[in-house]
Amino acid sequence: MKKLLFAFVILPIIATAQPFTHADTLRGSVTPERAWWDARHYDLHVAFDIAKQGVSGWNTITYEVLQNEQARLQIDLMAPLVLDSAVQDGKRLVWQQDGPAHFIQLNTAQEKGSLRKISLYYHGKPIIANRPPWDGGIIWGKDEKSRPWVSVACQGMGPSVWYPNKDHQYDEPDSAALHITCPQPLVGVANGRLRQRNDNGDGTATYTWAVANPINNYNLVPYIGYYRHFEDFYIGEAGRLSLDFWVMDYNLEKAKTQFLDQVPKMLKCFEHWFGPYPFYEDGYKLVESPHLGMEHQSAVAYGNGYQNGYRGRDLSDTGVGLKWDFIIIHESGHEWFGNNISTKDIADMWVHESFTNYSETLFTGCEYGEDKATTYNVGCRALIGNREPIIGTYGVNHEGSGDMYYKGGSMLHTIRAVVDDDEKFREMLRGLNREFRHQTVTTKQVEDYVSASLGIDFSKVFDQYLRTTDIPVLEVSMVEKKGKKKGDNQLAYRWVNCVPGFNMPVRVQLEPDKWSMLIPTTKPQTIGCKLDSVQSFLVDGRFYIKLKK
Repeated sequence: MKKLLFAFVILPIIATAQPFTHADTLRGSVTPERAWWDARHYDLHVAFDIAKQGVSGWNTITYEVLQNEQARLQIDLMAPLVLDSAVQDGKRLVWQQDGPAHFIQLNTAQEKGSLRKISLYYHGKPIIANRPPWDGGIIWGKDEKSRPWVSVACQGMGPSVWYPNKDHQYDEPDSAALHITCPQPLVGVANGRLRQRNDNGDGTATYTWAVANPINNYNLVPYIGYYRHFEDFYIGEAGRLSLDFWVMDYNLEKAKTQFLDQVPKMLKCFEHWFGPYPFYEDGYKLVESPHLGMEHQSAVAYGNGYQNGYRGRDLSDTGVGLKWDFIIIHESGHEWFGNNISTKDIADMWVHESFTNYSETLFTGCEYGEDKATTYNVGCRALIGNREPIIGTYGVNHEGSGDMYYKGGSMLHTIRAVVDDDEKFREMLRGLNREFRHQTVTTKQVEDYVSASLGIDFSKVFDQYLRTTDIPVLEVSMVEKKGKKKGDNQLAYRWVNCVPGFNMPVRVQLEPDKWSMLIPTTKPQTIGCKLDSVQSFLVDGRFYIKLKK
């Protein structure tokens, strides 16, 4: 959800030429030094010195060798953090540094198919996030009682802002452990399940958390604060799902009211539409955070103040958006789209955000009916800028415009209206989560699956909404016919302002109180209708188009 407020509430989106640099390429491309190995497990140990705002520790990466005889391995770590040493087989390695990229020279043969380990020791003062979660870095915050409250938000910027790793979205470790060392009586919380707590005898404690599933690098995060814990469970499609909630000690009762009311409803709705929660082994968890929220896998960051809406605001300006807690619904939707299905390149971030934005519409429909769902979806269209395409530039760590949220959600509502069969549309969403379970994907894979599953070629629809800033215009007019009988009118229609070959069907009224599916193209067509005038012509409001009469 990183760009949500930045794009729509605080600042307008301005279309500018993007000057990409050598550093952007190193960060955003699958370099040769990345391509030959596959991250399998991160074992990350980090001690937090809150007084000095510093960190120190190491990350032992287990990886699989995909190609023989590779000499160098790329590890990323951002200044002012310092890589102290890299160790393999008990021997220190040397490296060449190019900005955040550290190209480590390996001393032993890397045989294809083998599993190897490398340990990366580091320390320093990480970049501090000025406006988390919209800019990345560590958060040395304070709670309402002026006590330390620490976390990280690093989507987009990348997790190398706080620990050494393979900082590219295409390669997720298959599992991970995070060992948080912090002063007592502070509590360390992270993704997955708490495996161990050790009292270190020096005024600190170490909390060991682990996830059994693949995880985005930017999703692996610590939370350190004066936390209280309560739990529940949900009987879902894959059995008993543990629900864990970690909140500030003074918010315990408010959290119980808000979370226990809305989380089960959310899970019921999303499992219906998307399939089983993707991380039963790791459980579902909400963690109160010193920022608004993020989709941290199995440890969703929550900072919405235990109120409905988006910080108490209805983003749709219809009243519907105040019926549920935006952060619970939106960030939990990412467990399916963003965490279960992740994109290989951040340029395709629409797959995360458009489907998750649409989860808000689906949840509204589950709880309040489809009319309210469409009211919410249409109301949010006022937030669409249409200044830059939704898909970004590949290979340079560049995501597209913030329209990936509400324009993307409106595109999906439009596709659902074209299909006009909710069971088929639901099976497509569930199928995506089955087919690409725990995988990283490309836009093409998702687009092709949607079209194949629904039995309709939506390639031009995707081109139109994702790759241009132009909204399709349905141009209609009445054709005058001499000697026509009453009720024997002709309607001329076509798509304009569209990509070549655009032929999306659209649901319209060609006679009062009766809906029909029209299939316009970019070439003029006519059809008989029983309308007295073109002003009586209506389009189903679910379609995100413009009408020109």
